[in-house]
Amino acid sequence: MQTISEIKMTLEQCDILQFPNVCKQYETDERKGVQKLIQTYQKRYTAHLQELQRLQDILRYERECYQQGYTLVAGVDEVGRGPLAGPVVAAAVILPQNHIIAGIDDSKKLTAKKREELCAIIKKEAVAWAVGVVSHERIDEINILQATYEAMREAIAKLDIPPQYILADAVTIPQIEIPQKGIVKGDAKSMSIGAASIVAKVTRDAMMEDLDKVYPNYDFASNKGYGSQKHLAGIAQHGLCDIHRRSFVKNLMQKTETQNKEKGNQGEFLAAKQMQKLGYRIIEQNYRSQYGEIDIIAEEGDVLVFTEVKFRKGTKTGLPAEAVDWKKQQHIIETAKAYLAEQNITDKDCRFDVAEVLEENGKKYFRYTENAFLA
Repeated sequence: MQTISEIKMTLEQCDILQFPNVCKQYETDERKGVQKLIQTYQKRYTAHLQELQRLQDILRYERECYQQGYTLVAGVDEVGRGPLAGPVVAAAVILPQNHIIAGIDDSKKLTAKKREELCAIIKKEAVAWAVGVVSHERIDEINILQATYEAMREAIAKLDIPPQYILADAVTIPQIEIPQKGIVKGDAKSMSIGAASIVAKVTRDAMMEDLDKVYPNYDFASNKGYGSQKHLAGIAQHGLCDIHRRSFVKNLMQKTETQNKEKGNQGEFLAAKQMQKLGYRIIEQNYRSQYGEIDIIAEEGDVLVFTEVKFRKGTKTGLPAEAVDWKKQQHIIETAKAYLAEQNITDKDCRFDVAEVLEENGKKYFRYTENAFLA
């Protein structure tokens, strides 16, 4: 009698289509371990049959085209309509007639590894494939819907072999003379559209991973430009980078600027109060020039003090003073020069300080650094 381990090895090595015949040999084996194995492999066989049926079902729209005499059917889909940054990418894929690639589905349902594996197979087995890319600048110029259409048209135009019919995910593509059909959730209902969704997704993800090396403050390699917590935190700390879609982040930036202003006002009020306790005489707050702004101008004895205030809730993005980088320092120095010229002050000693207000666990902490940087 075979051991349970030997039976398991037999099942592992046999063709999945032979599962019913092989499992039948062990139906009378009353050992619980054997019966559990049989149940497991019967479920696997059932799942395999269901997947085969799914793959047949998602050829339905292509078969309808073949019956009408269209032998070159292109599936078209896009990726990147929702992100705050980066391009929108579309792909067009023509598969051989009645061709099945196991595993093809809506790209969002697949792991990154599986998408990459399938993408390589699709490119190898397709009659033709191509991608269209529309930049963030163009998205801002014509809006995301029109940019999506433009990317789709570009992908279709770049195909080495012109398609006779187009199956598109959810939309009817304007300015296309080729017969077409839009299918809602087409990436899960059509083999060709599913293939296009995978090629588009893999292409755009690779682009965003490369852009992450150029713009490392926004976690693009992980979020691919979507509004994740790390991405939004990067915008809050560093502002927008070159590849952000201004039309997408307009409302977000207005909200962020309002929040930052409220937070800054709160920090400046607390800093001024603490400085007065330390013996400083506040002369002016929020002095502005063409070069920038100085939060607090004060006197300590005969010294004129220009103080930059930084307020932060928590230290996840670093200590408050770390935000006063070299570029910020230069703006403060130029603004201080403008103040001195405006007030006709030529004989006073001056100093540049930084006041930090940190809020953690409901408590506020104050730290004051004299001579934080030099002109």
